[in-house]
Amino acid sequence: MTGSVRWEDDVRSPKGGDLVRRHRLSTRIWHWTNAVALLVLLMSGLMIFNAHPRLYWGEYGANPDPAWLEIGSRGDQGFLRVGKVEVPTTGVLGRWRDANGVTRSRAFGVTRSRAFPHWATIPSHYSLADGRLWHLAFAWILALSLALYMLWSLVNGHVGRDLHVRREQWSPRHIWHDLKDHARLRFPTGAAALDYNVLQKLSYVTVIFVLLPLMIATGLTMSPNLNAGLRWLLDLFGGRQSARSIHFICAGGLVAFFIVHIAMVFAAGPIREIRSIVTGWYRLPEDRAQESDAP
Repeated sequence: MTGSVRWEDDVRSPKGGDLVRRHRLSTRIWHWTNAVALLVLLMSGLMIFNAHPRLYWGEYGANPDPAWLEIGSRGDQGFLRVGKVEVPTTGVLGRWRDANGVTRSRAFGVTRSRAFPHWATIPSHYSLADGRLWHLAFAWILALSLALYMLWSLVNGHVGRDLHVRREQWSPRHIWHDLKDHARLRFPTGAAALDYNVLQKLSYVTVIFVLLPLMIATGLTMSPNLNAGLRWLLDLFGGRQSARSIHFICAGGLVAFFIVHIAMVFAAGPIREIRSIVTGWYRLPEDRAQESDAP
């Protein structure tokens, strides 16, 4: 028979099959607030990007200037260009059909193609003003929730206890072993499943302390109203257009993290994983015989 135990209280050593308390309330609230905020920010950000689907380095950027990334169309063909590499994207990016089967949309009375399709943006119709309103509102939610979560995680020891990469975990052999286990979908069982491995720690630290703060800082840099008082941000990121490019790259990094994260949730057992982040309770995977190739 399996039991229930709060593993933080160290009542006894948990084993496979036990139902244990894993995620604190603060972690669960931040997780879902973050998920909703990032989804709205991504979709409203794509609407803003549709207004000028090109990225530059430096202070200025306009249609005649050389862009390092461009999403557009020529005639009936959509394309994505990164540097000198161009790939066709008709039907996905640059040129696509809307809900009525029309391949062009109208904005301000001008017939035009849009970089991202209607189902990927907020709002679904072209409106730069509405996209900015949605983006700004949820940017505040993201920034405040991140600041509170980071502060609380430092106070309750979550960062030092769960996210700190121990010295032995930095060894190439240890990292390579974790990479092989992930590639083979071999996940820890029993009490070992309560600890983050080195790949999880590095991913979470990168998202919480690098990508999200960079998103917020570059977002502030792109605001003309803040540039007068925070001119140093423009100097730090090399201009408003460079900040916009970094903002877009960080968003891509967060999307990549989300895809891998969801894939790992389904691979490890979606019911067990989703229950833990909703209720805080986690059913430890049953113990199994360990292979002899552990580091």
